[in-house]
Amino acid sequence: MNSLRKLMLAMAAATALAAPAMPLAAQTTTSPVSLSGDVKAVKVVNDADGKERTELVEPGTIIPGDRLIFGTDYANTGAEAVTNFTVTNPLPAAVRLSPDADPALDVSVDGGKTWGVLGALTVTGPDGAGRRATHADVTHVRWVLESIGSGASGRLTYPAIIR
Repeated sequence: MNSLRKLMLAMAAATALAAPAMPLAAQTTTSPVSLSGDVKAVKVVNDADGKERTELVEPGTIIPGDRLIFGTDYANTGAEAVTNFTVTNPLPAAVRLSPDADPALDVSVDGGKTWGVLGALTVTGPDGAGRRATHADVTHVRWVLESIGSGASGRLTYPAIIR
């Protein structure tokens, strides 16, 4: 039953990623940039030669410790370049950022109030003392795309692990 709940949370996250994840101010203006999100499970399989390889598949039954890749595709369908475009994705409560995530990834550990690289962020522990933030503390990831040319597209991803 717990696996089903976690699967439902992951699928809800995929649905949430399908909507534009931009700051509220950016959502009030019309943007020529479209966003589409998805979630894939990381599966290790053996090929015909017996060698292990990794595949990204639709999530089925997932359990704590399973790896997921959250992705957001973007495309500028406008006639002009779009500059300083921000894509912000909240992490679902059922997952934590994977330790192999890009250390330069812009993250928040306080619900999107402040941002930085994980190694520079701190959180307040239950005892009131500050400590270095960990991957499990990350609440949001974001990318600020300097420029998206007319007709340009790309994909943004981050790895996560089911809690």
